Amino acid sequence: MPANLPPEAKAKWLKVMEAKTPEEKLKALEEFLSTVPKHKGTENLVHWARRRMAQLRREIEERRVKERSLRSGGINIYVEKEGDAQVVVIGPPSSGKSSLLRCLTNVKVEPDDIPFSSMEPIPGMFIYGNVYFQLVKLPSINIYDVDSDVNSMALSMIRNADSAIVILDASSDVEAQYNALKSMLRENGIYIVKPRGFVTIERRPTGGIQVVGKLVNGTAEDVKKLLVSYGINNALVMINGEATLDDVEESIFKDIVYKPSLVLINKIDLTDSDYVRSIAAKLGSEVMVLTASLKDCTIDSRMLGESLLKVMDLIRVYTKEPDADTYSPKPFVLRRGSTVGDLARRIHSRFYEGFRYARVWRIDKYRRALRGLVLTTFLMMVILWRFTHHYDNEPLIN
Repeated sequence: MPANLPPEAKAKWLKVMEAKTPEEKLKALEEFLSTVPKHKGTENLVHWARRRMAQLRREIEERRVKERSLRSGGINIYVEKEGDAQVVVIGPPSSGKSSLLRCLTNVKVEPDDIPFSSMEPIPGMFIYGNVYFQLVKLPSINIYDVDSDVNSMALSMIRNADSAIVILDASSDVEAQYNALKSMLRENGIYIVKPRGFVTIERRPTGGIQVVGKLVNGTAEDVKKLLVSYGINNALVMINGEATLDDVEESIFKDIVYKPSLVLINKIDLTDSDYVRSIAAKLGSEVMVLTASLKDCTIDSRMLGESLLKVMDLIRVYTKEPDADTYSPKPFVLRRGSTVGDLARRIHSRFYEGFRYARVWRIDKYRRALRGLVLTTFLMMVILWRFTHHYDNEPLIN
């Protein structure tokens, strides 16, 4: 992103950030773009601003269509989250998105007869080890037209989801599909590969500018000066990993998010097995890669379930009632690093307020006997309420 924009442009950008509605944002962006000098240093910014304006126009139109659809009982282009995690299924046309849902869920879905003809997301529930993954098949992504209407809706759904499964067609150039899709998402502020570092800026009404994290080519004071020059005087700047001042400036313009993802290479029966192994190994240096032949539902569902838990950094915690003989078969699904107190709060806020003591066990041997594999989980048993000691910061380790 460019540096040293003129004061007039920075003042106009402040208006963009203050805009509340898509209509207000669109008008403010038009005014901002008119003040940005046109030279090599601003090419990316101008390109992004024009793309964002096109997206806002589509959002305005989609909202109108949605309102009309709701009034007339038409289709819904949004899916409310259900289950333990929402995972969007994305990919180019005919890659196998519908087949994945058909193989793993009870949803009866068929591929589109005409590519990009369907705009409606289709949800289904994939259950693995009593963990409920809501799979949502999105419309096919057009990797050759990044500004298409179908991409706009898909991007919105990807941002709201917890994770993504990227399905690629092994009968075509897998690497080209992957790079084009990754690049398109990256240009829209969505990472599917965990970056070295990225920045989020949370604007606040008071408190000044606080910087949390590691900046590799500057100091917190440099960040404060940069934000103040854009009219941002109160904000929390979160640096995930390591970031530069350019990353901070980019985050002013873009809402950067990281979506933990895995790649599923489909149609491996239609191509050479050596090619599949080599491309899987190559992509595996960036993301987790699985292979499948979804036409006949040849997919390791256990491996897929474990992989989703791993990429999302989730753990399973099984609880046990004080007088029960065994633990509950339905686990609580928590982020790795969660504490016993986090689990108590998840059960109920009043339960957490009265929480005093817990016992935690590893139960690998039970899971091996039941599932034939080693899983690392914990069993929590709340047995005493009279103790005064608090252990709500005791870590839960998967």
